[in-house]
Amino acid sequence: MTGPEATSPEQPSSSSLRSLLALYRRVLGLLAPEKRLAWLLVAGNLLVVGAQFAEPILFGRVIDTLTGAATGDSQIWVRLSSLIAAWVVFGLLTIVFGTLVALHSDRLAHRQRQAQVAHFFEHVIELPLAYHSTTHSGRLMKIMLQGTDSLWGLWVAFFRDHLSTYLSLIVLLPLSLYLNWRLALLLIALCVVFSILTAITVAKTEKLQSSVESRYSDVAERASDTLGNIALVQSFTRVDTEVSDLKRLVERLLAAQIPVLSWWAVAAMLSRAATTFTILSIIAVGTWLHLRGLATVGEIVAFMSFATMVIHRLEQAVGFTHRILLEAPRLRDFFAVLDTNPAVADRPGAVDPGRMIGEVVFDDVGFSYDGKRIAAEHLSFTVKPGETIALVGPTGAGKSTALGLLHRAFDPQQGAIRIDGRDIRDIKLAALRGNIGVVFQESLLFNRSIADNLRVGKANATDAEMRDAARRAQALDFIEATPGGFDANVGERGRSLSGGERQRLSIARALLKNPPILILDEATSAMDAATEAKVQAALNEVVIGRTTFVIAHRLATIRNADRVMMFDHGRIIESGTFDELIEKGGRFAELARAQFLAPALAPTGEAVAQDY
Repeated sequence: MTGPEATSPEQPSSSSLRSLLALYRRVLGLLAPEKRLAWLLVAGNLLVVGAQFAEPILFGRVIDTLTGAATGDSQIWVRLSSLIAAWVVFGLLTIVFGTLVALHSDRLAHRQRQAQVAHFFEHVIELPLAYHSTTHSGRLMKIMLQGTDSLWGLWVAFFRDHLSTYLSLIVLLPLSLYLNWRLALLLIALCVVFSILTAITVAKTEKLQSSVESRYSDVAERASDTLGNIALVQSFTRVDTEVSDLKRLVERLLAAQIPVLSWWAVAAMLSRAATTFTILSIIAVGTWLHLRGLATVGEIVAFMSFATMVIHRLEQAVGFTHRILLEAPRLRDFFAVLDTNPAVADRPGAVDPGRMIGEVVFDDVGFSYDGKRIAAEHLSFTVKPGETIALVGPTGAGKSTALGLLHRAFDPQQGAIRIDGRDIRDIKLAALRGNIGVVFQESLLFNRSIADNLRVGKANATDAEMRDAARRAQALDFIEATPGGFDANVGERGRSLSGGERQRLSIARALLKNPPILILDEATSAMDAATEAKVQAALNEVVIGRTTFVIAHRLATIRNADRVMMFDHGRIIESGTFDELIEKGGRFAELARAQFLAPALAPTGEAVAQDY
């Protein structure tokens, strides 16, 4: 590694440690909604730590009482009884408050975990389509589940172990100076050495663990991608290939994980060696001090207990650091998604205008996805309520971009779009999309029942309304013929249905929504000629009184459109009725001749669609 950010392999990276601490603070900051309970748990930890510290001190006092008492001393039992009684009280406090802390920290962590799952899910589904087109859904699922698991684990560990660990070290070491500063300095020195060795281990393993998490993501994405395309895998006999590819990814994951495990094996060995070395050092130095009258036997015994407690707490600190390193890449991925701001959001003061009339105006609209290639340029046109507008043109001409701008999949970088005279950016996003129905070229269905998929269009739709929408979309016959009818599950992405059946459900869903503005993205593309004719007839009735935009590849479907707009390179190069554009003899006429006037024209008047 080179450059100013590189770190020497012999020294821990202070920036890495700071980033881990900042990450941990953010994890704890998510508990703000229940900060009152959190502070009560902190107080409970303080009581537990105080009670635990009292035990070795009382043990040392008992030893000193026994060794310093004269034979026949009648007061020894009184002093011993007082010390033992105090020991019992502190022991009970440790048990009671420790149990309460564990119980309520578990409940707190579980509640907040579920809250974060819901928050993450809501945030992700509000992110723009452009984000989802470049981020694998399997990766997002992994980030959500592993991220919230990590949060839950760290919250529980914080209140059960981490907090008491650091409180112990903060309180114990100054207290040991008060009891015997000579032995305390030895104990502190040993702690410093142990901490330095731990910091070196942290620096060694942090970047290695980031590589491990990257490999985990590769495995999750590949497995999800394969499972989502089972038909493709099996039909092209790629089972062995896909399994081999996944095994290679797993081998790379293991190769990245082994060095991390090796370093933490070294850390475990150091912690065990530190325990033995510290106890032996306390005994040796304590004996030397005792022979010179500088330490009592009770102080030596107390410091042996302190040493055991300190090493145990340091081991917990190492375990905590280890856990943070393991969880850090997952948490960074989790927070990176949460920090991704939706490109489209409600403006301050945005309003809900209710049901709109449907007048649409594009006023010099321009847009580019990457700042280089123009997707829409100088789009200006007005659509009156109830008009049907057809958008035609080659792939990438800007048709889908224009309609994506209309329902705010993204916002124009130039100009404005207005509905009923109001800039759509001044309308609440949910209200805008509630007034626009979309039938996509690719049928999008949930792995739920037919009724559930239809109710996406209208959540409170009655059975009669669903049947009517299905009938108008020519879908009722196949629904009633399906075992279970409206309660039948359509399978993942509607795989239990044919392409035409899925598309008819999509149309029925849009009809059920009954929006004033309708977008049809080649809505009949997946149907045979007979079904298409029926659905087209239904759509011809539905568009009456409704502003409709149709992206058309087959020109036979747009003969009755009020206006046809020919797109090319993000611009409208021709506009007019179907017949007007034919008479004009431009690009649209060329396309029409290719589809309708070719020598091989079918008797029905249809030809194979071009890539328009």
